[in-house]
Amino acid sequence: MTVRIRSDLFKEAMGRFATGVAVVTTVGPDGDRVGFTANAVASVSLDPLLVLVSVDQSSSSLDPLLETGFFALSFLHADDLEVAHRFASGERDTRFEGLKVRSEVTGAPILESALAWVDCTVWKVVEAGDHHVVFGEVQGCGVSSEGTPLLYFRGGFGTMSP
Repeated sequence: MTVRIRSDLFKEAMGRFATGVAVVTTVGPDGDRVGFTANAVASVSLDPLLVLVSVDQSSSSLDPLLETGFFALSFLHADDLEVAHRFASGERDTRFEGLKVRSEVTGAPILESALAWVDCTVWKVVEAGDHHVVFGEVQGCGVSSEGTPLLYFRGGFGTMSP
């Protein structure tokens, strides 16, 4: 039996689940840095070390990520609200302007302002509806700074204090 649920109701229900905010980055085959804001990110496994990120099939960042086979997650600090907006909807060519970045293991850009980072190679990709779930095998990770995380809740960004 198939249950039909309105997509707007589903979106509203899922919007009540607060998540962290990350910028997913890679370097395209042409050498250009590519990135997007994501909140559908999760730890998957400790053996092997795996994470996942859900990427819309229409994202201009999906092909470069799949072609290069590596990516980094930079978990955003509460002060990174402008960065979250920039990577969510800003011009692709100017997303990295003025930001301090470095690379660790794979060569994917890591945002210096991030609370923590994870550097991955693509382990597996699963098509799931209108998204691809990209599993990454962790090649490196670290904690960059202390502070308050940026959160996503009910369609907007916010913060919390522990």
